[in-house]
Amino acid sequence: MISWRQLLRRGLSSAIGSYDAPIDTRFINRELSWLDFNSRVLSLATEVEVPLLERCRFVSIFSTNLDEFYQIRVAALKDQIAAEVDRPTPDGRTPAQQLVEIRERVQALTSTQEEILRGSLFPELAENGVFVLHWSQLSEGDRAELTSQFMERIYPILTPLAVDPAHPFPYISNLALNLAVTVRDPRSGEQRFARVKLPANFPRFISVGSSKTFVLIEDVVVAHLDHLFPGMTVEQCYVFRVSRNADLSLDDEDAEDLLAAVEMELRRRRFGRAVRLEVPRAMPAEMRELLVEELELEAEDVTYHDEVIGLGSLAELASLDMPRLRYRPWPPVTAGRLAVAEEEHRSMFDVIRERQLLVHHPHESFASSVESFVKQASLDPQVQSIKMTLYRTSGDSTIARHLIKAAELGKQVAVVLELKARFDEARNVSWAKELEYAGVHVTYGLVGLKTHAKCILVVRSEAGSLRRYVHIGTGNYNSVTARIYEDIGYFTSEPEIGRDATELFNYLTGYAHAPDYQSLLVAPHRLKTRVIELIDKEASFGELGRITMKMNSISDPDVIEALYRASQSGVRINLVVRGICCLRAGVTGLSDNITVRSILGRQLEHSRIYRFEHGLDNDEPLHLIGSADMMERNLKGRVETLVPLTHPKHRMWLDTVLGFLLADDVAHYALGPENEWSRQGTPGFDRDAQSDLHAWVTRTQVR
Repeated sequence: MISWRQLLRRGLSSAIGSYDAPIDTRFINRELSWLDFNSRVLSLATEVEVPLLERCRFVSIFSTNLDEFYQIRVAALKDQIAAEVDRPTPDGRTPAQQLVEIRERVQALTSTQEEILRGSLFPELAENGVFVLHWSQLSEGDRAELTSQFMERIYPILTPLAVDPAHPFPYISNLALNLAVTVRDPRSGEQRFARVKLPANFPRFISVGSSKTFVLIEDVVVAHLDHLFPGMTVEQCYVFRVSRNADLSLDDEDAEDLLAAVEMELRRRRFGRAVRLEVPRAMPAEMRELLVEELELEAEDVTYHDEVIGLGSLAELASLDMPRLRYRPWPPVTAGRLAVAEEEHRSMFDVIRERQLLVHHPHESFASSVESFVKQASLDPQVQSIKMTLYRTSGDSTIARHLIKAAELGKQVAVVLELKARFDEARNVSWAKELEYAGVHVTYGLVGLKTHAKCILVVRSEAGSLRRYVHIGTGNYNSVTARIYEDIGYFTSEPEIGRDATELFNYLTGYAHAPDYQSLLVAPHRLKTRVIELIDKEASFGELGRITMKMNSISDPDVIEALYRASQSGVRINLVVRGICCLRAGVTGLSDNITVRSILGRQLEHSRIYRFEHGLDNDEPLHLIGSADMMERNLKGRVETLVPLTHPKHRMWLDTVLGFLLADDVAHYALGPENEWSRQGTPGFDRDAQSDLHAWVTRTQVR
């Protein structure tokens, strides 16, 4: 049987050998653009205006981002190579060439990360009384205390696994920290390799007493290896870590029971193929080659480290209770009209019936708006039914609890729950079971499509007729991320949107052709076509045309080509793109009139706003918000929604938000014509778009 490693080597050789297509300079590679984004995240750790512990957090985020990138994106490239798929991406790169460039970039970024840690963060932490020390730097008293802690709390759960003819090479868990150990029997002189898995349920940074002095858990274990290998001589010991393919290989067309199929794939995920090996640069070649061979990797799959491996754990230090070294909290406020209604003991339905409502998270409370909307709907005897989509939710979801209560009270409750929301599958499976047990009608969307739209539909009996109330948002119904993700939510009882929301849910839960929506733009049906039509319409106005788009990512070639056409006709186009951007900006003759900037900071910019100067008619701009990014996966492989905002106050609100983000002097990253990102704006974060926006939102309440 041909091994995975042989398949990959054969595929890699074939793909590299067949690569002769020129790079298409109209597009930036998706994977390399993502690495540029993560580089921008890492650069926040160098901003002196950012509090020290928050800078540590950005280093941690950089690491966890990179872990996910390898588990999903690099794993997918390796799958393509093994299957001898060499079709180039829109920028002209084959999977093999992308892997070569990714490896070079990742090693450079890893070295930069370690230099930031070694040259800046650890010294500054020490200046502020936080010390990360090696075992050799501790006093005898501290060592004695840690030895006692090791014997009582760590030693009993460690399991040394030897490799010899009777003990095959052990399975190495995804992202687990391990010690590679060689020991020698002093009597026979025989040498053996062993692996020790460090406990994942124990802090990485172990505090010494009640002080803010910390020692890495691996240092503590290494200092006591004689307890794990009594009578043996420990000759070498090095930390290593393995990343594995963590994507679900699930064909829901063939899955008769999708819930059971996802549960099965979650169990299999733990045993995905290895895609990356992280080792210290000082690890001997013989030991490294053993790991590479046993994990069926190639030498190019190894990432070398001079400092701590697995810096996602730096989040432990970033969470220290030291307020002066962290961001000052921004407590959310209740949206003005909701606060007035609460004082007057009026319901949210009264507020929305008077006029549509716009809320802006996390500046305005998710709990007092979205969660309160679902709670009031669940308890209101006039409410007949509640329907909603759930993509990512929290472990102890207040909204899910309200839905269960509504079902128990006899209301018709239907939830379209996306089981394949990456890395949230297990949580969604758990909620699916609990909701179904309570009598909620749970469906899992459409075959071949992820349901990414954020929509709630409440049907209420009023004055002898039924009125539909709708919430459409840009973010997940997740109370945890709602505190740090910047998102916009829209509540309305407009009849056209209520009709469209009804058609959307019937399409998701029933059996029908795509509806003919009146107001909503819905993917994968007409959303992409309509956006391109709007771009082309703006292009017809030449230099009078204006397009502004705020989104997480843009990679769809057709949308990008449409923006290029509009730029060449004279339309001024401003893009605010947090993450992936495959469009080139400011290139003479191609995109002269397009600017691209990225805003990063204490909040994760997550809302999508699309503005066309000449929208539905030639007199008023069109403003759209919703769940859809301009990516192929969003426009073709997901159910997404965009909703037009028509009230002048709401359009003014969005224009003001975009104005803060596009101001010349706020801190931002600009994409240049040579595909390079440069830091622009004020030297520090004293002019921060997010801070300016928060101050404005909290003093501008009624709308």
